[in-house]
Amino acid sequence: MGEVDRWSSIHQDLLNKITNRFHSYDNDYLQLRLVCKQWNLKLPKIPNGNKVPWLLLPIGGGGGAAKESFEEFHSREEEDIYHIMQLPTIDEQIPNTGGLEEEGIYHLILPELQDNNICGSCHGWLIIVMVYEGTIRMLNPFTKVQFELPPISSLPNVIDINGDECTIYFGGQIITRNTILMHKTQIWKAVINSTPTNDNNNDFIAVVIYGGLCSLAFYKPNDKRWHRFSTRYTDICDVMFFQEKIYAVDYEGQLYEFDTKNKSGPVGRIYEATPPPSDIVFGSFKCYYLIGCDNGSLLMLIRHIRHRYLGNKKYFVETVKFCVYESKKNEKAWSRIYDLGNYILVIGLNSSVQMFSSNFLNCKGNQIYFTDNMRLVHSSYFASHHDVGIFNLEDGTFKRLLTDVKFFCSPVWILS
Repeated sequence: MGEVDRWSSIHQDLLNKITNRFHSYDNDYLQLRLVCKQWNLKLPKIPNGNKVPWLLLPIGGGGGAAKESFEEFHSREEEDIYHIMQLPTIDEQIPNTGGLEEEGIYHLILPELQDNNICGSCHGWLIIVMVYEGTIRMLNPFTKVQFELPPISSLPNVIDINGDECTIYFGGQIITRNTILMHKTQIWKAVINSTPTNDNNNDFIAVVIYGGLCSLAFYKPNDKRWHRFSTRYTDICDVMFFQEKIYAVDYEGQLYEFDTKNKSGPVGRIYEATPPPSDIVFGSFKCYYLIGCDNGSLLMLIRHIRHRYLGNKKYFVETVKFCVYESKKNEKAWSRIYDLGNYILVIGLNSSVQMFSSNFLNCKGNQIYFTDNMRLVHSSYFASHHDVGIFNLEDGTFKRLLTDVKFFCSPVWILS
């Protein structure tokens, strides 16, 4: 048997062990699939069954076109279409990912996302706002399969869009805004309850946090627009699907529970448990995250964040502390927990999850893997550096990652 034939007939288990050592999808895994036809067939498009967290790094241009008109955009559309289909060249910004690989974090880059906003990541799918078109698109970053959700123009607070200007409801008033800027800032977060499984895009529910009041809207199979929740709550910080229900938490830590089985749409109520207390951290503000656990418990993370001044009227948001609370199944109270055992928590713009640390290399339990979802970074007063790292719950220490890399929107975890 020739040397080439011996490599092409390598045992699947050995080939899998090789792929586990490759942390870059673009530079390593794709190249490995191209070695020969047999390897291309043996290695799936989605490595490791996507059972580990993949970190999408939004590298590229963008970030400064909020005021660009539709005419200016279309005048450069042909040039952009050519550019976004290329992998990054040696002259483009390539981040130093050594810190990620040391922590066993797999990563990929999708240049075709540049100038657009990622607003969610669930079940292996990205949810993206195409800021010049005003559409909301779901994309599987490994298979490239796409689904279209109803556009931003169909959200309950949008009255009219006329070229560069739009009219929307905001806090009981009608205001006019730049259309592209509205597209960029309208959706705070989006989640879905399951993986789409057919071409008709009619087998899942989606929920978004939208608008200046941080309200909730939902999409049901075959709908052409987004619908308000019948029970209206505002100032929503996070939302998730868990055990056939929707849970949302506001910026005061109040939890809301919604029944998804109602034909006219989710019906909500205030969760009986009193919001958990929180440590006082001077000079910080708080964000809340929800996680549903395998044992039926709910977790609420409180994230303390500070603004750090970088000079030249630029600021940076930095996490300084996490607190974790648990509401056990059939109990209506929150209790502080200090040890996650062999689990890690993965939070950010993704639908936050709890995972076994033993499922992937170089990972220890009792840690929180985080990226930011601070929409303030889109402001001209904030730097395009993002808050990415690992928090050790045992000793309260942080490992900061990608601190010198600029992104056009927040990095996001991709999880199955």
